[in-house]
Amino acid sequence: MDSLTTSHLCFLVTFLFTIHVLHYISPLEANNNNNGGLSAKLIWKNLPSTRRPMLVDSPVNAYLGQYLMEVSIGTPPVKIQGIADTGSDLTWTQCIPCADDCYKQQNPLFDPTKSSTYSNISCTSPLCHKLDTGVCSFNNQCNYSYGYGGGQLTLGALAQETLTFGQEATTTLSGFIFGCGHNNTGTFNDHEMGIIGLGRGEVSLISQIGDSFGGKRFSLCLPPFGTDPSISSKISFGSGSEVLGSGVVSTPLVTREDKGIYSVTLQGISVGNTFLPFNSSSQTVTRGNMFMDTGTPPTILPQDLYDRLVAEVRNQVSMEPIQDDPTLGNGLCYKTATNLGGPGLTVHLEGADLLLGPIQTFIPPKDGVFCLGFTNTSSDGGIIGNFAQSNFLIGYDLEKQIDAIDISSKVPVV
Repeated sequence: MDSLTTSHLCFLVTFLFTIHVLHYISPLEANNNNNGGLSAKLIWKNLPSTRRPMLVDSPVNAYLGQYLMEVSIGTPPVKIQGIADTGSDLTWTQCIPCADDCYKQQNPLFDPTKSSTYSNISCTSPLCHKLDTGVCSFNNQCNYSYGYGGGQLTLGALAQETLTFGQEATTTLSGFIFGCGHNNTGTFNDHEMGIIGLGRGEVSLISQIGDSFGGKRFSLCLPPFGTDPSISSKISFGSGSEVLGSGVVSTPLVTREDKGIYSVTLQGISVGNTFLPFNSSSQTVTRGNMFMDTGTPPTILPQDLYDRLVAEVRNQVSMEPIQDDPTLGNGLCYKTATNLGGPGLTVHLEGADLLLGPIQTFIPPKDGVFCLGFTNTSSDGGIIGNFAQSNFLIGYDLEKQIDAIDISSKVPVV
């Protein structure tokens, strides 16, 4: 993948943390925000160490279109890197025995027999029923089956372990419910050791944290696509992870039938100054028609809106799109050595307008080619993927009726 050549505030501040420059979001600049949810902050201060918030955090790296979050499980702790996924609940990793029933993994598989804190969950335990797919085995072991929209599937034992956070490995969460995967199939790369469920459901990491770290809150800043995977960002949890203050925009979370996802309402998208409503045939917009998913790279739109978006982008880009490359599928792609530089796309959520720059909308699948990072679905709703979410500092707060998301606009840094 091409290297990133343009820096922005969210990613720059994350990098500064890695070299111990004492910059963070100033609590002095925060407003009262009683909506909870997901927020972003643009005011940064240089304050003494006594004023720094005590955060629980984990590194996150960009790799092949996904974001790998690092935690440790077991005693002694064993590091795993799983896909940070706000679109699902279960945290799982590949476990011994796996034999031919697992995908190839670069690092060793987790061996539960070597951990002093591993315990299986029995079928009679109420914990077995916290996951809808928890089922009994012949030996009274609670097993699980968990599938994903992309065709991935994990099968294994539902168990409890000690989860350890942070590079210092000093913060632990005991009795964490997770999946010890013994049969895992689908499209995974060899750096992905499983998935870390950051959704709203009962077994998600956020729900299990509870009050342990100061409440069901977390914030994250995803490095832009193409960032060197050796450079880490962070996902922060609990007290101090709130993102508040000047520059914040807010949109309500909407509870749908699937209560585990972060549903928001998309009213339309502007290409430059041209507004494209969500529905071309009706002014009525169904609330919660999109959801925020860090585990899906492109933004997925209903067919009608996608077609109108592609047509308007083509109209505003002076270059001719690529027509004769079957490896690019049906995507809108341009042959250029550098990113297109526009047009700007504004995502109009309920109460919040998010201006996406080229780094979030045009993605290089190979050298010398940039493609629009959107795709289509036959469904009447869609997904805001991790390309569009990257380079925003986003904070989720599940404590206050789970009814708000706060996201700030990004600020370029020269």
